Amino acid sequence: MRFKISILFCLLLAAFWSLSCSLPVLESPECTDSREAVRKFYSFHYANDIAPTPENLKAREKYLTPQLYQKLLSESLGKDYFTLSETPPKAFRVAACTTIDPGKTELGVHLFWKDDTKTTQNEIEVEAVKQGDGWLVNKVTAK
Repeated sequence: MRFKISILFCLLLAAFWSLSCSLPVLESPECTDSREAVRKFYSFHYANDIAPTPENLKAREKYLTPQLYQKLLSESLGKDYFTLSETPPKAFRVAACTTIDPGKTELGVHLFWKDDTKTTQNEIEVEAVKQGDGWLVNKVTAK
Protein backbone atom coordinates (compact mmCIF):
# COMPACT_ATOMS: atom_id res chain seq x y z
CA MET A 1 0.00 0.00 0.00
CA ARG A 2 2.80 2.36 0.87
CA PHE A 3 4.41 1.70 -2.53
CA LYS A 4 1.19 2.72 -4.34
CA ILE A 5 0.96 5.94 -2.36
CA SER A 6 4.60 6.73 -3.17
CA ILE A 7 4.00 6.14 -6.90
CA LEU A 8 0.86 8.29 -6.83
CA PHE A 9 2.72 11.05 -5.02
CA CYS A 10 5.55 10.96 -7.57
CA LEU A 11 3.09 11.11 -10.47
CA LEU A 12 1.24 14.06 -8.95
CA LEU A 13 4.52 15.84 -8.26
CA ALA A 14 5.68 15.27 -11.85
CA ALA A 15 2.36 16.54 -13.23
CA PHE A 16 2.50 19.66 -11.04
CA TRP A 17 6.14 20.29 -11.98
CA SER A 18 5.47 19.97 -15.73
CA LEU A 19 2.53 22.38 -15.55
CA SER A 20 4.51 24.96 -13.58
CA CYS A 21 7.43 24.98 -16.05
CA SER A 22 5.65 26.39 -19.07
CA LEU A 23 7.48 29.07 -21.04
CA PRO A 24 5.79 32.43 -21.45
CA VAL A 25 4.99 33.58 -24.98
CA LEU A 26 6.93 36.79 -25.50
CA GLU A 27 5.80 37.72 -28.99
CA SER A 28 2.49 39.00 -30.27
CA PRO A 29 -0.03 36.64 -31.88
CA GLU A 30 0.54 38.54 -35.15
CA CYS A 31 4.25 37.74 -35.02
CA THR A 32 3.61 34.09 -34.21
CA ASP A 33 1.19 33.68 -37.13
CA SER A 34 3.18 35.69 -39.67
CA ARG A 35 6.43 33.93 -38.65
CA GLU A 36 4.85 30.57 -39.50
CA ALA A 37 3.60 31.89 -42.87
CA VAL A 38 7.03 33.31 -43.78
CA ARG A 39 8.74 30.09 -42.67
CA LYS A 40 6.39 28.05 -44.86
CA PHE A 41 7.01 30.35 -47.82
CA TYR A 42 10.82 30.12 -47.54
CA SER A 43 10.65 26.35 -47.01
CA PHE A 44 8.64 26.09 -50.25
CA HIS A 45 10.99 28.52 -52.00
CA TYR A 46 14.09 26.52 -51.03
CA ALA A 47 12.52 23.16 -51.82
CA ASN A 48 11.79 24.23 -55.41
CA ASP A 49 13.65 25.90 -58.24
CA ILE A 50 14.31 29.48 -57.12
CA ALA A 51 15.23 30.82 -60.54
CA PRO A 52 13.26 34.05 -61.18
CA THR A 53 10.97 32.82 -63.95
CA PRO A 54 7.26 33.50 -64.52
CA GLU A 55 6.50 29.81 -63.91
CA ASN A 56 8.34 29.79 -60.59
CA LEU A 57 6.67 33.04 -59.57
CA LYS A 58 3.25 31.53 -60.35
CA ALA A 59 4.06 28.59 -58.05
CA ARG A 60 4.66 31.09 -55.22
CA GLU A 61 1.57 33.22 -55.87
CA LYS A 62 -0.43 31.78 -52.96
CA TYR A 63 2.23 33.05 -50.53
CA LEU A 64 2.34 36.62 -51.94
CA THR A 65 0.06 39.62 -51.82
CA PRO A 66 -1.57 40.37 -55.17
CA GLN A 67 0.31 43.68 -55.28
CA LEU A 68 3.71 42.02 -54.89
CA TYR A 69 2.83 39.29 -57.37
CA GLN A 70 1.82 41.87 -60.01
CA LYS A 71 4.92 43.97 -59.33
CA LEU A 72 7.22 40.97 -59.79
CA LEU A 73 5.41 39.90 -62.97
CA SER A 74 6.06 43.32 -64.51
CA GLU A 75 9.77 43.45 -63.59
CA SER A 76 12.61 41.65 -65.28
CA LEU A 77 14.57 40.08 -62.49
CA GLY A 78 18.23 39.23 -62.68
CA LYS A 79 18.42 37.94 -59.14
CA ASP A 80 16.10 36.17 -56.74
CA TYR A 81 13.82 38.81 -55.21
CA PHE A 82 13.13 36.70 -52.12
CA THR A 83 16.80 36.31 -51.13
CA LEU A 84 18.13 39.43 -52.89
CA SER A 85 20.97 37.39 -54.35
CA GLU A 86 22.09 35.73 -57.55
CA THR A 87 23.52 32.71 -55.73
CA PRO A 88 20.96 30.68 -53.78
CA PRO A 89 21.65 30.46 -50.04
CA LYS A 90 22.04 27.03 -48.46
CA ALA A 91 19.76 27.72 -45.50
CA PHE A 92 17.56 30.31 -43.82
CA ARG A 93 16.21 31.15 -40.38
CA VAL A 94 13.31 33.43 -39.53
CA ALA A 95 14.53 35.75 -36.77
CA ALA A 96 13.18 38.80 -34.94
CA CYS A 97 9.66 40.06 -35.56
CA THR A 98 8.14 43.48 -35.06
CA THR A 99 4.39 44.08 -35.11
CA ILE A 100 3.74 47.25 -37.12
CA ASP A 101 -0.03 47.05 -36.62
CA PRO A 102 -2.52 44.17 -36.17
CA GLY A 103 -2.37 43.44 -39.90
CA LYS A 104 1.34 43.98 -40.64
CA THR A 105 4.62 42.61 -39.31
CA GLU A 106 8.29 42.82 -40.25
CA LEU A 107 10.45 39.74 -39.85
CA GLY A 108 14.18 39.39 -40.13
CA VAL A 109 15.28 36.43 -42.21
CA HIS A 110 18.87 35.22 -41.92
CA LEU A 111 20.30 33.66 -45.08
CA PHE A 112 23.36 31.40 -45.03
CA TRP A 113 25.84 30.49 -47.77
CA LYS A 114 28.49 27.85 -47.13
CA ASP A 115 31.34 26.57 -49.26
CA ASP A 116 34.52 24.64 -48.49
CA THR A 117 36.32 27.61 -46.96
CA LYS A 118 33.76 29.93 -45.38
CA THR A 119 30.24 30.52 -44.22
CA THR A 120 28.53 33.80 -45.09
CA GLN A 121 25.40 35.23 -43.51
CA ASN A 122 23.13 38.02 -44.71
CA GLU A 123 19.89 39.36 -43.28
CA ILE A 124 16.85 40.58 -45.14
CA GLU A 125 13.62 42.14 -43.91
CA VAL A 126 10.31 40.55 -44.93
CA GLU A 127 7.07 42.47 -44.57
CA ALA A 128 4.03 40.24 -44.05
CA VAL A 129 0.45 41.44 -44.15
CA LYS A 130 -2.74 39.73 -43.09
CA GLN A 131 -5.24 39.28 -45.90
CA GLY A 132 -8.33 37.24 -45.26
CA ASP A 133 -7.50 34.41 -42.88
CA GLY A 134 -3.79 34.23 -43.64
CA TRP A 135 -0.51 36.09 -43.77
CA LEU A 136 1.21 36.88 -47.08
CA VAL A 137 4.63 38.19 -48.05
CA ASN A 138 4.27 41.82 -49.16
CA LYS A 139 7.83 43.10 -49.49
CA VAL A 140 11.46 41.97 -49.16
CA THR A 141 14.21 44.50 -48.50
CA ALA A 142 17.88 44.47 -47.52
CA LYS A 143 18.54 45.06 -43.87
